This record gives sequence, C-alpha cells and structure tokens, in this order.
Amino acid sequence: MEAIDIIAEKDQIIQSLESKVRDQELQIDALRVALEDYKARLFLNRRRQFGPTSEQNPNQLCIEGLVDTIFNEAEDQVEPSLPEPTYEEVTIKRKKRVGKRKDDLSGLPVERIEYELPESERVCPECGELMHDIGVTVRDEIEVIPARVVHKEHAVHAYGCRNCEKVGDSAHIIRAESPSPLIPASLATPSAVAHIAVQKYANGTPLYRQERGFAYDNINLSRQTMANWLIYCSLNYLASVYTKLITVLLNEEVLHADETSVQVLNEPGRGAQTKSYEWLYRTSGHTINPVVIYEYKETRKQEHPQEFLKVFKGYLHCDGYQVYHNLPVDIIIVGCWAHARRYWEKVYVSLPEDKRDDTLAEKGLAYTSLLFLLEDEYRALSPDDRYEMRQKYSKRVSDEYFAWVSGLNALPKSLLGEAVHYSLSQRKYLENVFMDGRLELSNNRAERSIKPFVQGRKQWLFSDTQNGAVASSIIYSIIETAKENNLHPFHYLKYLLEALPNAKTSEIDMLLPWSSSLPDYCRIPDVAKLPNREKRRKTTGHLHSVIMNLRNKFGCQRPA
Repeated sequence: MEAIDIIAEKDQIIQSLESKVRDQELQIDALRVALEDYKARLFLNRRRQFGPTSEQNPNQLCIEGLVDTIFNEAEDQVEPSLPEPTYEEVTIKRKKRVGKRKDDLSGLPVERIEYELPESERVCPECGELMHDIGVTVRDEIEVIPARVVHKEHAVHAYGCRNCEKVGDSAHIIRAESPSPLIPASLATPSAVAHIAVQKYANGTPLYRQERGFAYDNINLSRQTMANWLIYCSLNYLASVYTKLITVLLNEEVLHADETSVQVLNEPGRGAQTKSYEWLYRTSGHTINPVVIYEYKETRKQEHPQEFLKVFKGYLHCDGYQVYHNLPVDIIIVGCWAHARRYWEKVYVSLPEDKRDDTLAEKGLAYTSLLFLLEDEYRALSPDDRYEMRQKYSKRVSDEYFAWVSGLNALPKSLLGEAVHYSLSQRKYLENVFMDGRLELSNNRAERSIKPFVQGRKQWLFSDTQNGAVASSIIYSIIETAKENNLHPFHYLKYLLEALPNAKTSEIDMLLPWSSSLPDYCRIPDVAKLPNREKRRKTTGHLHSVIMNLRNKFGCQRPA
C-alpha cells in the first residue's frame, strides 16, 4: 500500500508540474504577444512624432497608373531567337502649352511701363536717318503693395439760423448726413475689422502678432481693442447671417459632423485648463449651397448635437463617437470607412517592412483601399448611377470584408484587435453608405473643414471668455462658408460689415454667400486655380497587387 501511495503522490506531483508548465507557457505566449504589441505601438508613436503624417507611403505609385512593365514581365518572357519586329513611325501633333506664368498672372491688374528713346537718340549712327520701332521685349514682374492704413476724419457740419438766434427763443440746427459708425465711439471700420478677422481666422495670425505688426507701421492698436471689435461685430451684426446659415444647413438631407477641443480660460464654475469643445456641422458635396457651421459648447455631451439637430431629418456622416448614435430616429448615421482603413494602416505600418506581405493587416488594408479606389472611379457619376455601381460592386466587397473580419481572433487591446473591433462595432453605420448615392465613403469632408480651426488653435491657443469663443465660432463659420462658395474672405466679410448695420431682417437672404446680388469683387475670379485639398490614395508594391487581385476577384469594372 505504501508503494501505491508513493506512486499516486508522484503522479499528482507530475500532474501539478505539468499544469504549472502549461500555465507558464500560456503566460509566456501572452507576454510575447503583449511585447510585440508594445513594440508596434512604440514604432507608431515614433512614426507619429518624427515621421510623415500623410496616409500615403513614400515612393508611392498611383493605383490606376501602375503598369506591368515595372515587374519586368516583358524582359522575362522575351525570346532572343525571334526576329526583330518592324515599327511604324507615327507623328503626333499636339497643341503647344501656354506658359504657366501667363496663366498665373492672368487674374492680376496690369500696369504697363513703356521704355522708349527720344527722337534725338533714334538717329542711325551709319546714315543719320531716323530709326523706327521694330519690336518690344516685355518683362513680367509682380509688385506687392502692403496694406495701407489711413486716418479718416468724418467732419459733420452743422448749420444754424442767425435770424432765429436773434429774434426767436430757440435756434434751429441742421446737420449734414453721415454714415453711422460701425461701433459707437470707436476707430473700427468694416475694412479694419475684416482685415483683423481674416488675419486671425483664415491666416492663423493671433492678435498679439497683429498688434506687433501694426506697431511696425506706427499704429497703436492693442490686442484687447481688436478682440473687443471682433466680439462686438460678431454678436451684433454677423450673428444674423450665422443664424440664417444654420437654418439653410438644417434643411439639407445629408450632413457631416465632427468636433474638436478648445480652451476657454474664463468659464463660470470651470477651471482654466478644462477642455471645451467646438462642434462642426457642414453640408455634403452634392449640395447647391455649401454651408460650414462651428458651434462652441462647454462639453462633449450628446445633448449638444441632439439640440442642434432636433429639426434635421436625413443622413449624418460622422466618426465612431458614441454620442452621434443616440440622435433622433429621423437621423440615419453613416459611418466613416476612412477611420476603418486607418486602423488597418496602423497595424500594417507597425510591422517591419520585410514582414508586411501576406499578413492580416495587408488584407484588411487591401479590402478598405479597394472601396476607396472604386469610389474614386464613381466620382463623376450622378447619385443614381453611383448607387447602382455601389450595389453592383462595392456592396459585395463590403459583405466579404465583414465576413472575413468576423472570423478573426485577435486580442482585444492589440492593434489588430482594435482594427477588428472598430469595423465590427461600426458595421451597421459603415454599411449605411450604400443606401443613397449622395452619401460619401468617409467623413473626411468634415475633417477638412475643421482643420482650419485646429491649425488656428495652434497659433492663438485659447479664447479668453465665452463671448470670445462664440465670436470665433461665428467668424470661422462665415469665413469657411465663404471659401466653400468661392468668395474672397476679406472682401465678403467687409461687404457684410458695411451692409448689416443698416440691413433689415428681410434683406439677410441677399447677403448670403450664394446670393446673386453680391458684388463681383467678392468672388474669386478663377476657382480652378485654387489648390486641390483632396489627395488620391496611392499604394505600391505587394499591397497594390493584393488590391488588384481583389478587384479582379469581384469583377469590378470601371463606369462607362
């Protein structure tokens, strides 16, 4: 019996040791996975801090422009024994390109300076006869004239009757008519306020730098005075246009939304370091009258979009932020495929370059990139035709993508797990893009519109008061809406400040950015010369071949 007990005790010890070994192997595997994840996140942080911020890769090649010759297929299949082919010489006539400089200068006023010799110096040194003009050589230059500040004195004359002064008990006085000041007892003018506003909100020059710039020209204009001007004009004049733009926006059927933080130093009951938020709402790319609206709020709570969008009915593009998913049932949320793609790109770029091929990250990135490639080809189609093409091709790619993602087993907190979780948790919103041809595959339109605010915030840093934050929202909205409607921000803002002090409520519609009654000098003459803010997604190498294989698999055809 003792021998049996000893054997049983040994078996228990062996089983216990084996169990500990298995547990330790599982722990080692988990630690190995965690270590790889930490390495990937460290690489991403370094890339985010020191590397390029664009989603495009270096040495990239456009998806549509990739040619087979880069893979040396012709050289690999050539037969040296075959005779040389004969070639037919083809002459192509093409129109000579007009000089770019001439195009660049076409929108500027021309001041021509003639350089001629007097007749006394045009005598031929050989025969003594008068020489004639045989040609002109023109040299182009651009002259920059800095802003000129003028002190204007409005001298309003008053007139009295001397006879009434002598014989009457009272004297009648008549004053000449004069325009009312923009701000009572102030030096402010529409041009001055518009210049300050555009410098800060369109060009990112904070008021303290403008104060220094004015001082160079011997103009004593403090930043506090400029801030007071902006707040007064925003709340008393521009707010009426801002309110009307919101009404136009909410009557649309497709909108985009986003939000970002802003610091306001003096908020009742809140610390100076507490984050406040700037909410953005804008129209889609298929609207006739583009509108961009910024709204300052103290928090990031869902009550703010609920209140703003309470009368809106239609589609709302947004990211995966939860507050947008609790809006009224009349609002259909459309998810952002660009965010889904970025999660896969994070996993992809976190891998060593020699280990990226044939990975889950590459496949996920290929699926999402193919959707954007197809969307680029649908860009010129009508909404109805785009809807048909999406149902025929894009929807099938999306269905297989989600079927593939659903079968993946990844650690929840790893980069791969985050990519999988985002796509699965946002699936019903991402698939809503296939409901209407007017919808867009991403919320990048809102992100591009909120970017001027983010860039400006890096310069002016914060708002001092809540009134300042509200004024900033109003001016940003008007400037960005003006840009969307191809208006010159300074001229349009100046025109508003000239017209609004005397405008009736019924006349506000005539001041909106798309009104035909706006003067021509408010419009940008050649819109085609404005830089294109949207870049095409590009891939190269093995990832490109995976995308092309997927495309061939689904039989995706270019629209006619």
